[in-house]
Amino acid sequence: MKKILIVFGTRPEAIKLAPVINKLKEREKDFKAIICVTAQHREMLDQVLSIFNIKPDYDLDIMKNNQNLFDITTKVLVGLKSVLEEANPDLVMVQGDTTTAFIAGLGAFYLKIPVAHVEAGLRTYNKYNPFPEDMNRHLLSAIADYHFAPTEWSKTNLIKEHIPKERIWVTGNTVIDALQEIVKRQKADKPNNIISKFKVQSSKLILVTGHRRESFGEGFENICQALREIAQKRSDIIIVYPVHLNPNVRQPVNKILKNIANVVLIEPIDYEPFVSLMNRSYLILTDSGGIQEEAPSLGKPVLVMRNTTERPEGVEAGVVRLVGTVKDSIVENVFELLDNKDIYEGMSKKANPYGDGKAAERIADILSSILV
Repeated sequence: MKKILIVFGTRPEAIKLAPVINKLKEREKDFKAIICVTAQHREMLDQVLSIFNIKPDYDLDIMKNNQNLFDITTKVLVGLKSVLEEANPDLVMVQGDTTTAFIAGLGAFYLKIPVAHVEAGLRTYNKYNPFPEDMNRHLLSAIADYHFAPTEWSKTNLIKEHIPKERIWVTGNTVIDALQEIVKRQKADKPNNIISKFKVQSSKLILVTGHRRESFGEGFENICQALREIAQKRSDIIIVYPVHLNPNVRQPVNKILKNIANVVLIEPIDYEPFVSLMNRSYLILTDSGGIQEEAPSLGKPVLVMRNTTERPEGVEAGVVRLVGTVKDSIVENVFELLDNKDIYEGMSKKANPYGDGKAAERIADILSSILV
């Protein structure tokens, strides 16, 4: 039996690794899945652990108010040392581009433990956008031994960086696996009552998320001003915004958007009700990476409030648009999708380029062939 230490610390990582964890646990004769969470995000992480019934074997519990990248980096590296030594895994698995993922890979490298990287090869080639995620990915790719790329484009990026082809596998993105699992549950269970809280029966729901560091300051001010203008000019829409816990997000959001009748600011919500909101929405405004991948599976056009994306497949497929953080650009693109049915359907009816819901199974198969 091979021991795989799976390290993650944020809600998106947990969502994307949950299907892989479940597939590894199904193969208990071959693998022992050991779970270590850093709790880089505490509350939002715990929500996902509960939804997918994941019980950590180790919890570093590093989160503190107003933590910065120095805090996260040092606490994860020091905390993980004893975990790696005690668990003595045959492989460390990480996902994506967080500081937790990079530092877990670095710690494994220091102890000469092989590293598997789920969602490898995404790039903007701008080390400050997204920050620090693009650089985290570059550094992690240099460390990792096994690269699970979600698309052919991400595989090509790795090959350009001289990663051996035989160590790269295109698997699809595991977030589609997680999304499909939640949608199945919602169909089987009673409808989630979160929608009943909002007066959306006769309105088009615009779902908004935003949290990127590179937008803090002027960028977030622009985003909020755009949302304010959209809400004030359109009585036929309702904007629902689960506001990230970071004070750099909450301050401008509350200052500019509070007390507008058709803007509903709510606390971050569990993944299951969030999927309900995505499913009920007319369109989605976001700077998130995962939502760019998820929403096309639900037929929802996505406007990405960023200047670059490490996920260009959605843009090329026509299911995602980059609109930046300029107020007029955001407003114009939203109005076009609200008013032009042909353009809306041109985005909403195209196939999702990010996967078919079988990525986790492919990763488990590959690991079986490599390790067992």
